[in-house]
Amino acid sequence: MSIDGHTPPPFFKRGPAPLARLVFFLTLALLLLVADLRLHMLEPARMAVATVLWPLQKAVMLPVESAGEAGNYFTNLASLQQENTELRQRLLAQANLLLRQAHLDEENRRLRALLEMQERLDVSASVAEILYTARDPFVRRIIIGRGLTHEVAEGQAVIDDLGVIGQVTRVFPLTSEVTLLTDKNQSIPVQVQRNGLRAVLAGAGSGAMELKFLPANADVQPDDILVTSGLDGIYLAGLPVAKVSSIDRDNSFSFARIECTPLAGVERHGQVMLLGKRKAPPIPDEPTEIAKKSAKGRKIANRPK
Repeated sequence: MSIDGHTPPPFFKRGPAPLARLVFFLTLALLLLVADLRLHMLEPARMAVATVLWPLQKAVMLPVESAGEAGNYFTNLASLQQENTELRQRLLAQANLLLRQAHLDEENRRLRALLEMQERLDVSASVAEILYTARDPFVRRIIIGRGLTHEVAEGQAVIDDLGVIGQVTRVFPLTSEVTLLTDKNQSIPVQVQRNGLRAVLAGAGSGAMELKFLPANADVQPDDILVTSGLDGIYLAGLPVAKVSSIDRDNSFSFARIECTPLAGVERHGQVMLLGKRKAPPIPDEPTEIAKKSAKGRKIANRPK
């Protein structure tokens, strides 16, 4: 029945059967699969679709990637800070080791020099460690880690690898007190190495020394080396002591003012050597040829005529 010339739509719109459509689409899908697998016919279409959808894919993944990058940034920042802290601690530890290594190398060098000095001097000697300096600021004295238990005696000469430092003035059971050459109450007989001129070198109390009782016209020049003369019986002869630094020859005074600088590390080094008595020469077991000849000559001279 039509109203105003229009026919009503059918109550059920009929088309192909569902089973027929299922078979059609299954067949089409199989054909597309075989064609793509064997002939790669859908590859251009796939590439075109991927190209078209790439901006959309990036836009969708942008928040996720941003969140991941932010998390990685903070994680890496914390890791870098921790690594930086560990590297700084390791650097400080290595710096400490390097400083200690440099100190040990210098100490070994000085100990080897002291042992070589002992071999050159041909006397009994022992190495001692400087513990601390005397508490009196008006004296120049040090305390070493050897005493009566180590057979240290008063008056022993103390040297280092460069020259004379001082002498032992007080001995305790485990430590000893050494008065340095720069002490104002300390003096030592010396001679000029260049010409053999003998003099007395006294401490000035301020890290320097002064030659005493030399006339203004004495044959002493700047940079002259002063060595021990051995006249006092304490210091062996020929040990380096000081170097002449300045000379004031004022004719208005009877004696010249000659200032000297110690050659040894009087107030610098950490190890010293205590010198003992000079070793006596060995007594020969058999008389020499000269002794034999002299004895034979005496027998001939004493023979009765």
